[in-house]
Amino acid sequence: MKLRRRLALLCLAAALAGCAEEAPRQKPRGQGGAPAYGDALVTGSIGEPSTLIPLLASDSASFDIAGLVYNGLVRYDKNLNLEGDLAKSWEVSPDGLDITFHLRRGVKWHDGHEFTSRDVLYTYRVTVDPKTPTAYSEDFKQVQSAQAVDAYTFRVRYAKPFAPALASWGMFMLPAHLLEGKEVTKSPLARHPVGTGPYVFKEWIPGQKLTLAANPDYYEGAPYLARYVYRIIPDASTMYMELKAGGVDMMGLSPVQYQRQTNTPEFLARFNKYRYPASAYTYLGYNLQLPLFQDRRVRQAITCAINKEEIVQGVLLGMGKVAHGPYKPGTWAYKEVVPDPGYDPARAAALLKEAGFVMGKDGILAKDGKPLSFTIMTNQGNDQRAKCVQIIQRRLKKVGIDVKVRVMEWSSFLTNFIDKGKFDAVLLGWTISQDPDQYDIWHSSKTEPKELNFIHFKNPEMDRLLVEGRGTFDVEKRRACYYKIQDILAVEQPYTFLYVPDALPAVSSRFRGIEPAPAGIMHNLIKWYVPKQEQTRD
Repeated sequence: MKLRRRLALLCLAAALAGCAEEAPRQKPRGQGGAPAYGDALVTGSIGEPSTLIPLLASDSASFDIAGLVYNGLVRYDKNLNLEGDLAKSWEVSPDGLDITFHLRRGVKWHDGHEFTSRDVLYTYRVTVDPKTPTAYSEDFKQVQSAQAVDAYTFRVRYAKPFAPALASWGMFMLPAHLLEGKEVTKSPLARHPVGTGPYVFKEWIPGQKLTLAANPDYYEGAPYLARYVYRIIPDASTMYMELKAGGVDMMGLSPVQYQRQTNTPEFLARFNKYRYPASAYTYLGYNLQLPLFQDRRVRQAITCAINKEEIVQGVLLGMGKVAHGPYKPGTWAYKEVVPDPGYDPARAAALLKEAGFVMGKDGILAKDGKPLSFTIMTNQGNDQRAKCVQIIQRRLKKVGIDVKVRVMEWSSFLTNFIDKGKFDAVLLGWTISQDPDQYDIWHSSKTEPKELNFIHFKNPEMDRLLVEGRGTFDVEKRRACYYKIQDILAVEQPYTFLYVPDALPAVSSRFRGIEPAPAGIMHNLIKWYVPKQEQTRD
């Protein structure tokens, strides 16, 4: 994956995201054949984009498309090292406070206008504009000054050390000539984007599909695949049938599909399967504005009542790991041992008793005559989450907690419930950024509508550590901050961290050029191709 600087995107349809740390389980079929232009890649997604102006988006479906239409100044390469994208090079001052970017010359927007430092300056200004409803302004508020030195040179200065500074310029650049002087929230680019990326927007049929066409003028060369079609199929079982029928070329398999339904000679002759730990985690988050969840003992008790290993084995079939915090196991900020409550129903009962709850004759706990009951909301089309919430519901009932489940269509869920704070608890997921800074998710200032701390977690020590962690270039000092942050989260339990899944994509074997790497399989999409004799889509 290219850098998106999206440390906090809702992981709705990101089954293809993550870090490929293992090769495919079997040798890919369909090797050989000369590279050729043409054909189309049809992918399936359970979610539909909310907007194609990435500055305003917070869902993975929107960024799946934006990542092919737009570019940032920098990106992560296949080995997760920063490299130039629209910036061919840069210099960082010895004190780390100044970055001077040298932009590529000759890069064109999809409408033919040239990309220049004017676009970078506009993107910066609209991001920090208080009138722009974006979750991504905080990184750019750290900039003291920004200057378009000339058409191909852009310089920023920071008032103090800011560790994610360089990576933050992976933010997708927006076309100044189409947006300057206009209200970005009302721009037609939300439905008809104009970028500099490898694919050009062609069509969006709501509820059905989006179609992109190869950009013949892309600065890295035109992609081999002539079209990229993003089909919206809200039901994962239906999507799998479409995959087998040839209506879809690529999708993220469920663990059951991966292990039990795709090992036939026929399937393995037609598709290649990949497995690697996803850069994502799934969690149960609590609305901390509600009196019920303001008592830390209640949150701790819920975590103690949930058997995470049961979920990993029963839902993921062992294809994932138990989560104890917001970092991916094996990364430098991940702490191996934290005081995260383990599965302990007896301790759950004791905590709830301590919090004043008494078991009723109906088997449901109550306090002051009010039963301990709440609703968990999650999005439709995600079988793993549907099964996970059922297991949680059963486990919590055993300790006297009445849980109701509500499954929602994604866009309505996001707009009418998440953004408005109208929920008890949610079962969702985040993708995990390469940089461990999580200011936007956990800082107490990031609780406004459309921001990412939508559960309203507020902790002064957490705020201090988040600021300290991003305010130094010393990796060991940063590590110490993030270790303490994980300890705080383990004690406070604003989320019950559930699991880190494996990504399980399947791709038609007619596609060549796929290169599994630490950045996943999508990092070199422009190099994917179908030999001429095997092309099936006009």
